[in-house]
Amino acid sequence: MLRRRHFIAASAATLPALAAAQAFPAKPIRIVVPFGAGGIADLTARAVAKALGDSFSQGVVVENKPGAGGVVAGETVARADPDGHTLLLMSNATAVSAGLFRSLPFDAQKDFAPVVTLGYFDIAVIADAKSRFASLREMLAFAKANPGRLNVGTVNVGSTQHLSAELLKTAAGVDFQVVPFNGSPAVLNALRGAQVDVAVEILGPMMGQIAAKAVRPLAVMGAKRAAGVKDVPTVAESGVPGFDVASWNALAAPAKTPPAVVAVLNREANKALQDAALRRQLAELNVTPAGGTPQQLRQLLSSEIGRWSEVIARAGVPRQ
Repeated sequence: MLRRRHFIAASAATLPALAAAQAFPAKPIRIVVPFGAGGIADLTARAVAKALGDSFSQGVVVENKPGAGGVVAGETVARADPDGHTLLLMSNATAVSAGLFRSLPFDAQKDFAPVVTLGYFDIAVIADAKSRFASLREMLAFAKANPGRLNVGTVNVGSTQHLSAELLKTAAGVDFQVVPFNGSPAVLNALRGAQVDVAVEILGPMMGQIAAKAVRPLAVMGAKRAAGVKDVPTVAESGVPGFDVASWNALAAPAKTPPAVVAVLNREANKALQDAALRRQLAELNVTPAGGTPQQLRQLLSSEIGRWSEVIARAGVPRQ
């Protein structure tokens, strides 16, 4: 009798969650993107939103809320109704912000329910076409022989590109100046104008410049060579063993979203990421589709927060 009462109680507890999952989505789903329109994160979100919208009976829309290291977008989703209809485009910037800001209106690991990792995209060390450096090995050799004389351009202090350059400096055991600029166009202009020797930048937006032979990639920072530039070695292949840095995007919901709803979102997102048309679209953006479980995303976020917090502290980047 006691066992039967426990079974009835357990069944009663799961009924609301099951009902929520069966009724989901009950209205359009909103993906809040912490970056402006037109960038890799925004275009990835829009491609995935289209694929998810085709699967669900409701539309999936993208809302851009750039600024403040993703804080505005993160706070919007953390405070949204936990019903799965408001999602955050989470990224490694989410992990960076956890170590960069003294205080945040949310806890990246406690206030969100991970859904799925969408994809990874490469970061590269890039030189002007007329640069004296033909390879990353040559660049690092110069940096070792001339401490402090090499200038490496990146976007804003605390960005993934900026911290990746700082991590390269430490991992390679060299001393160079990391020079931050306000945006990728300014970095490219500085590189083309010889104001900096090389730049660390997201590879995708640079592919047009590479194809036009205006700049050339010296190395990619991930564990594998990038599909679009397969002849370009990795940093690890260029004399810095074990180096592995890539940018990533993911989806997360407010923390108290029912697990059954998260499971529906995870299932449909994984299905979408296997679609040949979406994979081709992401490949054009230089994004490698990921997928996986919520737990895998939770582990990724945790490890990235630890890694970037250590880089921020070692580089002496002031907390904001």
